[in-house]
Amino acid sequence: MVLPKDFIETPEGLVFAVVDKKPEDGRVLCFLRYHSQPNGWQKLSTDSANRLLTEQYPHYLYFSKRMQASLHAVPEEKILVHHQPRQRLQQLLALSEPDPLQSIFREFCHLLQQKNIDLSQVGVTGSLLIGAQNAQSDIDLVFYCRDVFHQARNAIRELQQQGLCQSLSQSDWCEAWQRRDCELTLAEYVAAEQRKYNKVIYARRKVDLSLMALDAPVIAEGFAKQGAVRLQVKIAVRLQVKIKDDDYAFDYPAVYELDHEDISQILCFTATYHGHAQKGEWVEVSGQLEISKNGEQRVIVGSSREAKGEYIRVVKL
Repeated sequence: MVLPKDFIETPEGLVFAVVDKKPEDGRVLCFLRYHSQPNGWQKLSTDSANRLLTEQYPHYLYFSKRMQASLHAVPEEKILVHHQPRQRLQQLLALSEPDPLQSIFREFCHLLQQKNIDLSQVGVTGSLLIGAQNAQSDIDLVFYCRDVFHQARNAIRELQQQGLCQSLSQSDWCEAWQRRDCELTLAEYVAAEQRKYNKVIYARRKVDLSLMALDAPVIAEGFAKQGAVRLQVKIAVRLQVKIKDDDYAFDYPAVYELDHEDISQILCFTATYHGHAQKGEWVEVSGQLEISKNGEQRVIVGSSREAKGEYIRVVKL
């Protein structure tokens, strides 16, 4: 079984990051991230990845009817190697001669263990997953248990208070904000990110924590099972609503239950807004309205990869 944050490698030396756990038409939905070169792995930007596939490997381009988005997709029979984050984490911990980044990674894992974090529920993704790390690489951890993820967030807060880790600098936040290219101002973005405690600096290296809970909420998938359909005429909505429940705010997709007479939830596929709002807060949400056959409504944020004009903004704490 493939999961988001896993990497899959094809015979052409292409490594894709999985974005959805459900295959579609026998294909794994994903996005190209690395290309094998004589001198090692080359990390690709979104534009470079799209251009490479368009020019040389168009059979990996795909429009997902389920996601209503243009993605990359690899037929299951074309998967040469399935890179799995949990297995890789254990391999790195067992290395006898780790490189500098691997050593920093191991030290950070040991700090988490000292905080009673169960590392069997944690994996490592990104460049460390395939051995493509360099002197500038970040450390990307993925958590498969919701409770362990929140324990790790609390551990991050404690480690910062103890001076063992540092919060991101203003320049770090600015760089992340520019990379996200989101609809928030820099001040709004930083204020929201700083209270998530899922990003931290350790040994001058950025560490990023994300959740990929194996008990993903039925609430995120049940709507589609009821026969939800995106309307033929796209309905863009923007409204202010109160968050009733944020239990699944860090899941993929993130789910926010709403205190609203007509719209039941926000479903967010854009990582910028995962964990963004908390129970009891009022937010302004801009996205696409989706209606099920039985009349239930929700707002989708991240209806396309670019998600231009779609956002969640806290307006009242």
